[in-house]
Amino acid sequence: DEATDPGVLEEKWECIQQFCAQLNADAEGPRLAARLLAHKIQSPQEVEALHALTVLETCVNNCGEKFHSEIAKFRFLNELIKVLFPEYYGTWSSEKVKSRVTEIIFSWTVWFPQEVKIRDAYQLLKKQGIVKEDPKVPEDKILPPPSPRLQNSIFDTDEEKSKLLAKLLKSTHAEDLQAANRLIKSVIKEEQEKSAKVSRRVNTISEVSENVKRMDELLEDYKRRELPQSDRETLQSLFQRCEKLRTLLFRLASETVDDDEALAELLQANDRLVQALGRYRKTVGSP
Repeated sequence: DEATDPGVLEEKWECIQQFCAQLNADAEGPRLAARLLAHKIQSPQEVEALHALTVLETCVNNCGEKFHSEIAKFRFLNELIKVLFPEYYGTWSSEKVKSRVTEIIFSWTVWFPQEVKIRDAYQLLKKQGIVKEDPKVPEDKILPPPSPRLQNSIFDTDEEKSKLLAKLLKSTHAEDLQAANRLIKSVIKEEQEKSAKVSRRVNTISEVSENVKRMDELLEDYKRRELPQSDRETLQSLFQRCEKLRTLLFRLASETVDDDEALAELLQANDRLVQALGRYRKTVGSP
C-alpha cells in the first residue's frame, strides 16, 4: 500500500525495495506479489496504477525466475490485459496506464522469448485491435535483460538470517514484524550500495564510449581543417573530460577487484580512453 500510495506522486523506492525483499524472502512471495500487483494495476486511480507498474518492473528486474514464472502465467497476464479491454477496465484506465501496460508486455516478449504465453497474450492484443503497432519503447527500456536476483545478498549467503526473516514475517507479534523490517532495511541498504556501484560503472563506461566516439568525429573534421571554433572548444572540453574519466575509471577498478568481468570492462574502457587521448595529442597537440 505504501509503495503504491496514490497520495504521493514520487515513487517511494525504499518501500518498493522492501516489497522486493519480502517477495524474495517468502516462499509464497512470487504468487502473492503477482496477485497484489494485479489488483493495484487495475486501480481506477491513475497514480496508484502507475506506481504499481513501477513496482512490477522493479520486481521483474530483482526477483528472479520464480517471479518471472508467475508473471508468465495466463492467470496474471489475463489480469494485466483486462486494463486494456473496454469490456473490463479499459473504460476507466487512463491512456498513460494503458500505454505503459502495452509497453511492459511488449518488452517481456523481448526479455522472455521462451515464454509462449506472453507472446500469445501480446498477439491476442494485436488480433483484437487493442494494439495496432508495436510501441516505440527506448532500447534501454527493453534491453539488457532483467538483472538476476543478487546472489551474494545476506538472504542467499546466510541461511540463518534467511530463516530468521521468514519466521519473523510469519509472526503476528508487532515486535517481530518490526525486527523483520529492520533486517530487511539493512539488506536493502547493502544491496542499494552494490547497485549504486554497478550503476556508476555502467554510466561511466557509457560516457567513455560516447565521448570517445564524439571526439573521434571531431578529430576527423579537424584533420580536414573543417572544424569551426565552437567545435574546437567542444573538442578541448571532451579531451579534458576524458582525462577526468581516466581517474574515475581507476577508482572504480579499485572497487571492483572481486569481479573479474566488471574489471575487464573497466580496463577495456580505459584502453579506449588512452588511445583516444593519444589520437588527440597526435592530431591537435598537447593542450
